[in-house]
Amino acid sequence: MRVVISIGGSVLAPNLDARRVEGHASVVETLAREGCEIGAVVGGGGVARDYIGAARDLGANEVQLDQIGIDVTRINARLLIAALGSQVDPKVPHDYEDAGDAIRRGDISVMGGVMPGQTTDAVAAALAEYVDADLLVYATSVDGVFSADPNEDDDATKFEEMTASELVDVIGDIEMNAGSSAPVDLLAAKLIERAKMRTIVLDGTDPERIEPAVLRGEHTGTDIIPEGGDEPTYWAQ
Repeated sequence: MRVVISIGGSVLAPNLDARRVEGHASVVETLAREGCEIGAVVGGGGVARDYIGAARDLGANEVQLDQIGIDVTRINARLLIAALGSQVDPKVPHDYEDAGDAIRRGDISVMGGVMPGQTTDAVAAALAEYVDADLLVYATSVDGVFSADPNEDDDATKFEEMTASELVDVIGDIEMNAGSSAPVDLLAAKLIERAKMRTIVLDGTDPERIEPAVLRGEHTGTDIIPEGGDEPTYWAQ
């Protein structure tokens, strides 16, 4: 089973806590021992936002701000690499080809951002499509996809299951509301739809929630199922 796991920077290292990073590394190693081929994509989180805010005050343009954010995601990727064992590719790939080569030869590949204008949400979806992954998992700070931003709307309801086209519609509506944030961005949702990629969005603040989701399909988040797709038979256990 080939899996791409997207770990938000605020999920992996909100306070640069080594134990939290070790917890995510432990889950990745467990999945690898179970026979999963793994690509991980790490976000920038609050640290990236702090750097971007300071650079914006200094007059940096949007491409420069994106480049700073990408640099931070790659530092976070190195944190996760440091916590992983000998199965990990020690290099942070800067493109999908290098990440795909590492995954296909049996290494765990950990990457950050790739290019300005593209979030790590979209990088994860593109990597999953590039390597023909069986499953894409978004470990976020919210437990699934909601009808609205649950931090902004008390009436937001969670979807237990949805199609990729429904995901595109929901994320599009959320992103139209200023100040609201979605668990994945619109480009990522469109890539998931294009690739017909089986996807799970879950609360990854406790990394142990990722393991049963990948191994047995057990989680409390949202299943995004390709239209016309059947119940998967490829769970690792």
